[in-house]
Amino acid sequence: MNLIEELKWRGLIQDIMPGTEEQLNKEMTSAYIGFDPTADSLHIGSLVPILLLVHLQRAGHKPYALVGGATGMIGDPSFKSEERKLLSEEVLQHNLNGIKKQLSRFLDFDTTKTNAAVMVNNYDWFKDFSFLNFIRDVGKHITVNYMMSKDSVKKRLEGDNGMSFTEFTYQLIQGYDFYWLYKNKNCKLQMGGSDQWGNIVTGTELIRRKAGGEAFAFTCPLVKKSDGGKFGKTEKGNIWLDANKTSPYQFYQFWLNSGDEDAKRWISFFTLLPKNEIDSLITEHETAPHLRLLQKRLAQEVTTFVHSKDDYEFAVKASEILFSNDTAEILQSLTETQLLQVLDGVPAVEVSKQQIEAGYDLISFLSDTKIFPSKGEAKKMLQGGGVSINKIKIDGNKLTINNTDLLQGKYILVQKGKKNYYLIKTN
Repeated sequence: MNLIEELKWRGLIQDIMPGTEEQLNKEMTSAYIGFDPTADSLHIGSLVPILLLVHLQRAGHKPYALVGGATGMIGDPSFKSEERKLLSEEVLQHNLNGIKKQLSRFLDFDTTKTNAAVMVNNYDWFKDFSFLNFIRDVGKHITVNYMMSKDSVKKRLEGDNGMSFTEFTYQLIQGYDFYWLYKNKNCKLQMGGSDQWGNIVTGTELIRRKAGGEAFAFTCPLVKKSDGGKFGKTEKGNIWLDANKTSPYQFYQFWLNSGDEDAKRWISFFTLLPKNEIDSLITEHETAPHLRLLQKRLAQEVTTFVHSKDDYEFAVKASEILFSNDTAEILQSLTETQLLQVLDGVPAVEVSKQQIEAGYDLISFLSDTKIFPSKGEAKKMLQGGGVSINKIKIDGNKLTINNTDLLQGKYILVQKGKKNYYLIKTN
């Protein structure tokens, strides 16, 4: 597999240093990407760099995942408007452990294989590196003029907040990472997002000046949404890869709800599907966009890749609850956690559990919870068959709400008409 050709048709190459493709075609090449340990989980913004390493390994090369224990103490200033908070060693170590666990899901770390993935932490080579030694052995090789010529630095210097010396040194530290990996691990290639180009090139320059060697680099474009919104962000914040931070159901929904233009690009970026299959999917989607075949396949592939096939199948099943009539059994089978994930965003109303236990008159219940503005409105829609309790349509025989209607002993899902849902919580 020609890695660069593969990445080009997927739209995953933006900048590339001359000679990079020739190096990759010549021999098994060790290459790395850095991951920022500002949280104990990666988010979907990290999926492209993860997939670059996956493609690299599938093409027979050796991936290094560098988790920045040292650089995480500073914070990368590239194209950021203000300085980030510094993290303690304790918090960083906790974050590193979480990220290591996640990366192990995607890369093959089997040490019996010549191209086994390796994880490194730059804190290991920086912890005993004194400031004086650093400015003597590293700083003297890169001029201030060179560092200030980088767009990422220029933009910060022109802004209102300026740039601290701590942040200014970041590109030197990242450059030294590349140099250290080149010298100690024969790592000849660095990859990253396009906002990292300046930092990456500093590394190749340091290798050239300090070691007389040649190193290579390429970057991928930063993922953006076609409507101008920030990729990977929702009203509730980041879409995380950790199931405890973003449930597999919510993760699946993010991809399922992508727009047509985004889905066309993201199916190449975020899946390992071959080109002919992606082309066929896009053609099929364009003939019947209302079926959302592209979004469904994108959501399937990414949810299965990041979580599991079981999580994907649950997400599909759970998605049907609010959009299908034949889901009463599925609703009953959900755990409390799953139920709340599926009904996240549904208007919630609290009622007294004592009233339910005593037998709550159905029409009064529908009126008191403000699901209907009056008892008359509630009665009228009940008679017209427009009310369902826990996905079961109510007929004239049901007069009260009681304990048997509670899901997980405390919840009731009321559906009014076709699309209006209410989650009743007992207290």
